[in-house]
Amino acid sequence: MPSTQEYYPKCPEAFIVSLARDGDRSAFEELVSRRQAAVRNLMRRCCRETALADDLAQQVFLQVWLKLPGLRNPEAFGAWLKRLAISIWLQHVRKKDALSEAGELSGIEQPRHETPGVGMDLDEALDTLPQVVRLCLVLAYQEGMSHREIAEATRLPLGTVKSHINRGSERLREILAAYKSADSEVTS
Repeated sequence: MPSTQEYYPKCPEAFIVSLARDGDRSAFEELVSRRQAAVRNLMRRCCRETALADDLAQQVFLQVWLKLPGLRNPEAFGAWLKRLAISIWLQHVRKKDALSEAGELSGIEQPRHETPGVGMDLDEALDTLPQVVRLCLVLAYQEGMSHREIAEATRLPLGTVKSHINRGSERLREILAAYKSADSEVTS
């Protein structure tokens, strides 16, 4: 008889979710193993702090363990997990000082130049955006969520989500274009 460590990795996720929902710790460990990298990457893109992202991912999986018995459709686990992760992130943002990002709202900040000739990568560019804009962009482009799905997950109005994605995308293009121009000037 194969052990659960040998058997579970070969099973469909919905089956593993059903077992974990009924309290099977080995099945839950398998779910964590399958999904933890994606959750950690989502959190890292949102907060840009590795330690904080890891802590938030742990909070997500703690909530998964606590709330999984209430999940009715095991086939919906992926979307449910993503919404839960977004909820944990938004709770974290709301706990922070409401004015901590007030300076970022003007949209006229210049890109930061750490050293001349060094381009800014996408994560650094995302870091210049307000957290809610960054979240919408990450969900749209990294997670592949539609505007409507983002609106439902974040509880933001659909128009606000579209506006955040449009303005955030434009701001990223401006920032990255400025660095591309700076790089070409240095190499010329």
